[in-house]
Amino acid sequence: MSVAFVFPGQGAQTVGMGKALADAYPAAKAVFDEVDEALGEKLSALIWEGDLDTLTLTQNAQPALMATSMAAMRALEAEGITIDKASFVAGHSLGEYSALCAAGALSVADTARLLRTRGKAMQEAVPVGVGAMAALLGLDFETATDVANEAANGEVCEAANDNDPSQVVVSGHKGAVERALDIAKTRGAKRAVLLPVSAPFHCSLMEPAAGVMAEALGDVDIEAPAVPLIPNVTAQSCQSATMIRDHLVDQVTGSVRWRESVLYMASEGVTEIWEVGAGKALSGMIRRIDRSIATRAVGTPDDVKAALG
Repeated sequence: MSVAFVFPGQGAQTVGMGKALADAYPAAKAVFDEVDEALGEKLSALIWEGDLDTLTLTQNAQPALMATSMAAMRALEAEGITIDKASFVAGHSLGEYSALCAAGALSVADTARLLRTRGKAMQEAVPVGVGAMAALLGLDFETATDVANEAANGEVCEAANDNDPSQVVVSGHKGAVERALDIAKTRGAKRAVLLPVSAPFHCSLMEPAAGVMAEALGDVDIEAPAVPLIPNVTAQSCQSATMIRDHLVDQVTGSVRWRESVLYMASEGVTEIWEVGAGKALSGMIRRIDRSIATRAVGTPDDVKAALG
């Protein structure tokens, strides 16, 4: 059996996530303490006792989800399940940072600071109300890309997330994305809906944020990960610290090639994928991509115990 560990992205956040892990495992609690110290604030209080709207702000959600993923990872390690059990690591958007942290390429403190910077930069790249994102359900990636190209009409509208065979997210100027909703329905989409996001992520409008991240990543030590990473922008194995740094910059404006990443892992013999952190969204996508891959979500102490077999 070959296992991969994957890490969720924005949208998985809930108030209270990771609290049971922190209560059950000192090593998990230490992750939240380290993130609080790195950011100079009690992000843990917001995660466990705050309001969802504040937690969902991009600059908070990104380090919060990473902290929860790393708490789950530390709980697994406390039970003897270490990263070298995995053949690959991958993460959805910000989850790629969690994956790199889990694989020892980045420290928890550096990852938290990078994600706080990333969240702020992505939010500030486009004024609120100018951009939008929409999920096109029931269209394959090629058709969704054609829809986005047709909808652009002089503005930006690009395929941002290739999540699974029936879910593609487009991103860009609000007017163009709204046009994509109508066009998608004429192309056979089962549903086409605007997403409740604060900025148009993973499209060329994020170019200012890519510049910020290039500078921020240039100041951080990145080690070669202990197990290969599948970067969002290539959907191919990578263990080069230099290339990973470049991929993280490209990821800000590039598509999240999640469907291809899962298919690549399957082609390399992965038969089981563990979703480490909050929620089960990635597990659902994985099942729609390749039903032969077993999935396991690890986000609570009970999940950790179940993973021990």
